[in-house]
Amino acid sequence: MGGAMAMTLVALAYPSMLGVTKVTTAQDRVIANTQWGPLTEQDRDFVVKVRAAGLWEYPVGQMGLQKGTTPGVITASKHLVDGHAALDTTCRKIAPMLNITLPNLASPQQQGFVSQLKADSGRKFDSDFANILRMTHGAIFNTISKIRSTTKNSLVRALADQANNTVLDHMTVMEKTGLVDFDQTLFQQTTPPKLPASDLTPPPPAAGQPEVVLTPPPNPTSTPVDLSGLTGGNASAAPSPGPTTG
Repeated sequence: MGGAMAMTLVALAYPSMLGVTKVTTAQDRVIANTQWGPLTEQDRDFVVKVRAAGLWEYPVGQMGLQKGTTPGVITASKHLVDGHAALDTTCRKIAPMLNITLPNLASPQQQGFVSQLKADSGRKFDSDFANILRMTHGAIFNTISKIRSTTKNSLVRALADQANNTVLDHMTVMEKTGLVDFDQTLFQQTTPPKLPASDLTPPPPAAGQPEVVLTPPPNPTSTPVDLSGLTGGNASAAPSPGPTTG
């Protein structure tokens, strides 16, 4: 599958300047006690991962709507745009409540996936699209289950619930394209190459840069998490929407 298939979505660390420093031996270390429960290193990393995933998968979904040549790829593209717009809204709501700074760009590795798909056309685009996205969604699926089963923070737990449903849906629509090479995709998913941390880290947003917002489609079927019923939750703490993109 070319260069992009040699990469997979693995654990992301975030620069200390954004308040997310990778602690390889203490990801369960509590970094803040909030009204929604304690927040750990891995909780914070997870929110950043979900945001970063949307920053490349959403535009790839838009790309698929233009370049896809089969009904299955078109359908999968619609699901990417719809699902990640809703996840992005939830991330942007809970991040300031938990004092987490979000990126405005995906990691260099993830941007590499986008570049490959931009260069593809026809059946090669369809095949790379289905295999890259099945691989990356499969890789993050286990991370979501770990966060959901271990976090004590109700905001992170709600995001994990939404992410679980979204990622499962996206894996399923990729499989329904009939283009997934499971032997190769699962090998790449479970045997990721060792990449430098700089390739896996989304760059920090520039000072004063408006927050990127992933705009929902005209008739969305996915919805952000309702935070009003969460323990200690306060939906009014969510930030006002910023400039849109896409």
